[in-house]
Amino acid sequence: MALKIKIINLEENRPTVEQMRVHLDRVLIAARYDGTAILKLIHGYGSSGVGGKLRVAVRASLTRYKKSAMIQEFITGEEFRISNEATWALLKAVPEMKQDRDLGRENKGITVVVLESAFKKH
Repeated sequence: MALKIKIINLEENRPTVEQMRVHLDRVLIAARYDGTAILKLIHGYGSSGVGGKLRVAVRASLTRYKKSAMIQEFITGEEFRISNEATWALLKAVPEMKQDRDLGRENKGITVVVLESAFKKH
């Protein structure tokens, strides 16, 4: 049985940081209920190319979620490459992620979220 992978565009409609946080919370709750294993979050990297507010806020939120065990892991777009230990573990558990167009591209505008269910045997 293939694991459910969803792509979520958090920058759609140009939300404020607070609006994005509310949306991210809802996305994570929904993912837990519908059996989603992997979320690929699109948050952009800021129009200046040096890091936008959404990107920083998403990653800060994910750090808190990981500490509280709401998520198992997250992999920044810059680290989403085969030589990264967390990415390699994800690719072994979820081989279909090898087809992701951002793998190895160092895309600062995305973050991959691994929910606990991704590493369970299916």
